[in-house]
Amino acid sequence: MNHTSIDSDLTHGGLRGQFLLAMPGMQDPRFKQTIAFMVEHTDEGAMAIVVNTPSKVHWKEVFDQLSLEDASLRGDETVLLGGPMSPEQGFVLHGTGMKFDSTVEINGDISLTASKDILESLAAGRGPDDVLLALGYAGWGPGQLEEELAENAWLTLPAEPEILFATPWQKRWHKAAARHGIDLTGIGSQAGHA
Repeated sequence: MNHTSIDSDLTHGGLRGQFLLAMPGMQDPRFKQTIAFMVEHTDEGAMAIVVNTPSKVHWKEVFDQLSLEDASLRGDETVLLGGPMSPEQGFVLHGTGMKFDSTVEINGDISLTASKDILESLAAGRGPDDVLLALGYAGWGPGQLEEELAENAWLTLPAEPEILFATPWQKRWHKAAARHGIDLTGIGSQAGHA
């Protein structure tokens, strides 16, 4: 991830800092029943981290691969699949209290870091406390996400740190919708935007 280009692109706004909720009619099987956190949205495209799809990798394996001793008590936690793009790249979504080499503040509550120093801090048990680790990201070219939104493939919702950091990944899709009074079981492919 090129920190400089993302940092300058993020100042343009769009859906940055919002949730994208895959609607029940989502045709792409990679995104069925997913919730993604938007980290970039400009005229040049969009980037999000899917926050409810598990990988087969655990934090301990990531620490081992980086030769980091795990003092974190997170070793058994599941690393998420952030999306199909760059699956070898790690992205850490975390609260805004700490900054690292490549930290970009997405909104007032949530930051993104993709540099090794945050993993060193986490392995040592120094935090941040509110954190999730994902491999890869979801990306859209110019106008592509807007088309999918117009086709009602996604619902946009305000992002909440509690959904990201205090809700088990298995419950994030339903809980985000329920927080806004949306019953996903009763929605077809004709839904709009909240």
